[in-house]
Amino acid sequence: MKLVSSLIGKLHNVRALNKMKPLIDAMDAGILGPEDLTEGRPHLVDNVDIKRYMSMVILALVPATLASILFYRWDAIRLIAISYIVGGTVEVIFAIIRKHDIHEGFLITGLIFPLVLPPSTPSWIVAVGVVFGTMFGKEMFGGTGRNIFNPALVGRLFITIAFPATMTTNWKMPFAAADAVTVATPLSAFKTEGITASFTDLLIGNTAGSMGETCRIVIILGGIFLILTKVSNWRVPVCYISTVFLFALIGNHFLPERIAPPVFQVFAGGLLFGAFFMATDPVTSPFTRTGKYIFGISCGILTVLIRSFSGYVEGVMFSIVIMNAFNPLIDQIVLMFKYRPAKA
Repeated sequence: MKLVSSLIGKLHNVRALNKMKPLIDAMDAGILGPEDLTEGRPHLVDNVDIKRYMSMVILALVPATLASILFYRWDAIRLIAISYIVGGTVEVIFAIIRKHDIHEGFLITGLIFPLVLPPSTPSWIVAVGVVFGTMFGKEMFGGTGRNIFNPALVGRLFITIAFPATMTTNWKMPFAAADAVTVATPLSAFKTEGITASFTDLLIGNTAGSMGETCRIVIILGGIFLILTKVSNWRVPVCYISTVFLFALIGNHFLPERIAPPVFQVFAGGLLFGAFFMATDPVTSPFTRTGKYIFGISCGILTVLIRSFSGYVEGVMFSIVIMNAFNPLIDQIVLMFKYRPAKA
């Protein structure tokens, strides 16, 4: 490690590489770790800083990532590699232009984005989506921590609207051959034929869908891990999932041909993945406790409405992005009612 440390130190002293300082600093921190270490007391109690948050989320995403690779093999590896390479390049370019450090935020965005894509998505569309999501979902707002919308969802939403035929027909079953015939997702099957997939198939991932959202059992385990480690707040996912269940329960009683049954609604599509890994984003979700309840409930209502009455079979990404826009207003209203000015 001394040789590596010496080499990186020499890179810092090369004037021609001054513009590449953010990239060199990222290599330094990634390989050798941070330089700021305390030699004695006092020590602060551990808190959820950005590095710990990123590490825990990546760890929670590992089961879903491994499941996607197991189910879709080289397609999964291709999508993840393109997302990290292309999106990471955009991050480095903006860091160099702004002369600031490379933030760890893209480690999560670069992994979540390919996990919410159909496994047969063309490589160039993956590249377009991750560039758009990184640029217009985060960097245009000032980078990590300043973005209003979830960057991965911004990229996914853009390519869904820009390339609707490709993004709504490239579905195939897990373990299928590369040239396999595309099939309908469970939500599509219900909307067109009124058919609901079995609970077991939905739980283990024996259905078509976005490559990281199909095996729900590993998504649930990852989400519980984030809640138990206090990296994510339980209020958003619990309110989100519970609202979808209750709203679908009532709606299915009166409009069974339009609104799917509650258990099917919860386990079909990307609801669990979105509730545990995207709606809980601390930057784009409310910071007040009451706001988290409002955010989760609103996402749940919008998801069922969009799934049932719009031209789109899935409503998770739309509902989360819409509520991201209302996030500052929600917190402002909550604080306004909670901390009213004292009367003279």
